[in-house]
Amino acid sequence: MKKIVLAFSGGLDTSFCVPYLIDKGFEVHTIFVNTGGISKNIEKQISYKSKKLGAKKHHSVNVETKLWQQILTPLIWSGSLYQGKYPVLCSDRYLIVSEAVNLCKKLKTNLIAHGCTGMGNDQVRFDMSIKALGNYEIVSPIREIQAKVSDVRNYEIDFLKGRGHKISSSNSKYSINENLMGVTISGSEIDKWQEPKDQTYVLCNKPNKYPSKEKKISIDFFKGVPKKLNGKSLKGSELLKILNKEAGKYGVGRDLYTGDTIIGIKGRILFESPGISVLMSAHKALEDAVFTNLQNSFKTNVGEKWVELVYKGFYYDPLIEDLESFLENSQKSVSGRVTLLLSPGKVESISVESKKILQKKDAMYAQSASWDEKESIGFIKLYGQSTSTWRGLNKK
Repeated sequence: MKKIVLAFSGGLDTSFCVPYLIDKGFEVHTIFVNTGGISKNIEKQISYKSKKLGAKKHHSVNVETKLWQQILTPLIWSGSLYQGKYPVLCSDRYLIVSEAVNLCKKLKTNLIAHGCTGMGNDQVRFDMSIKALGNYEIVSPIREIQAKVSDVRNYEIDFLKGRGHKISSSNSKYSINENLMGVTISGSEIDKWQEPKDQTYVLCNKPNKYPSKEKKISIDFFKGVPKKLNGKSLKGSELLKILNKEAGKYGVGRDLYTGDTIIGIKGRILFESPGISVLMSAHKALEDAVFTNLQNSFKTNVGEKWVELVYKGFYYDPLIEDLESFLENSQKSVSGRVTLLLSPGKVESISVESKKILQKKDAMYAQSASWDEKESIGFIKLYGQSTSTWRGLNKK
């Protein structure tokens, strides 16, 4: 039997993949890559499920620290969201692929499988990343059966039941993907552009459960990296977990997103990313204060391009490294403390403390300046000369 590595989440699709691949003659080795949002108890259940389904061996690896360092840190530096809204919560897929490929190397096999469908973006991210990381043969059971049956979901359920495997009731309505970055919810009424039901609240409170009192928090950055929360030093992943919990109480970071997918159709998801919303708000407030006007305007282009590449499957393209080098270098002066105010459905950066704020002692906007009125008038005359000259020559 040929060894094959299956990226395994324990959901319906990857659960189906195990006995399906065994029937095809493979020795299945499953790997669950914990990218956060999963308790140890659930991780144990996933391991147990894999073995019950017939996997030869199950492997589990935690990559929360890698996710913080390799994805979240440059995301915060980018200051960007895909199409101005979505915080690329899907980007943990690249670490899943990386760990699955590492297992392939250990097992000395070039066969790798995933449970992606043929209708979504993840198949693009998985396949492109696998191909970028080596010469591997990709087996995709869900896409294979899609070519044969119209009702894939019920086919999977019947297939598993026919082999004596129980189906979790959680598979019945929504597809919920949670990691350290946040959570995405799709399916049911969300796919139909209808109002989401109460069951879709995961990290965030419902509006009628928001705290009645506002809350202040502070975040300390060193060279663009969050280091302290309310004066306490924390690992990045732990800091984000706390922010997800605290900001989630106020409903911060919950939104509906309709986007243009990689495969050319509209996709609608609901997402919750309280911690990222807070960190991006604080980081931008600090950057605005310490960057030059040219840095502030140009860095936006770099950040948007990085997010676009990550969303569209190009995480292992060398341009990613080029962009990240620029972003990291831009953070040299981004050190200081930002105080934020959490209130129902909103986070505001209300104060900035830094030794690097670009402000001269003798010049304050609209208050005082180190130049006189004649210099101001002369500057304005030269600054607008091109426009006024054109208007003078092109009067109607």
